[in-house]
Amino acid sequence: MKKRVKKAVILLSGGLDSATTLAIARSRGFRCFVLTFRYGQRHSIELKAAKKVAEYLGAVQHNIIDINPAVFANSALTDKSIKVPLGRKIDPSRIPVTYVPARNTIFLSFALAFAESIGAFDIFIGVNAADYSGYPDCRPEYISAFEKMANLATAAAIQKKGIFKIHTPIIKMSKSQIVKTGTRLGVNYALTHSCYNPAKGGKSCGRCDSCRLRLKGFAQAHLNDPLRYQKINRK
Repeated sequence: MKKRVKKAVILLSGGLDSATTLAIARSRGFRCFVLTFRYGQRHSIELKAAKKVAEYLGAVQHNIIDINPAVFANSALTDKSIKVPLGRKIDPSRIPVTYVPARNTIFLSFALAFAESIGAFDIFIGVNAADYSGYPDCRPEYISAFEKMANLATAAAIQKKGIFKIHTPIIKMSKSQIVKTGTRLGVNYALTHSCYNPAKGGKSCGRCDSCRLRLKGFAQAHLNDPLRYQKINRK
C-alpha cells in the first residue's frame, strides 16, 4: 500500500529564515502548501522573492494573501514616516520600531484556517529566538501558546481528526547554523530577500537589523552572501 504523504502549510516571506524553513519541511517529506502575505510592507520586493523560492523548492501551491495595511499601523515596516533603524546596536531586550503589531498571530491564524480547510495538521514558521531582533512573537512560549489555542479552537482538533503542530525548526539556531542548514538542503539564497530598507532597484541596504544579522550569519558560516548590497556593514 502506497504511503500517504502528509500536507504542511508553510509561512514564507521570501527571506533567509522562511526559505530555510520551507526547505526543512520539504526534507521531512511534507507536501508543502505555502502562504505569503502582502500587507503594505515597505520591502514588498520580498513577494517576488517568495514566489521564486516557492517555485525553486517545489511547493505544491503558493498563495499570496492581501491584508489591509491599516491593520498594521505604527511600524517602520508599514509606515514610511517612521525610519527603519540603520546601524543600531541590536538589543533583544528592547522591541524595535520594525515590530509589526501581532503579525505572527495574524499570519498563523490564516495558516491554521488554511490547514484545517485542506486537511493538514502541520504548520511551519521560520521564527528565530537565538539571533532575533526583539520581537515577542518569535519566542518559544508564544508558539506553544498558539499551538494550544489551535487545538482548542478548531473543529478538526475537537473531532479528533488530528492534532495541530506548529513547527519551528530554526527557532534555536544561530544565523550561521540556519545558513549552513539551508545550503546543505539546496536553498538558493540568491533568490531570497531580507532587507527592511531596500533601494528602488532592489539592492539591500546592508545596515538594517535584518541585513546585519544575515551578513553576520554568512560570515560566521564562512560562506558568501549572494545578494547585492548598497553598503555592507559586517559589524
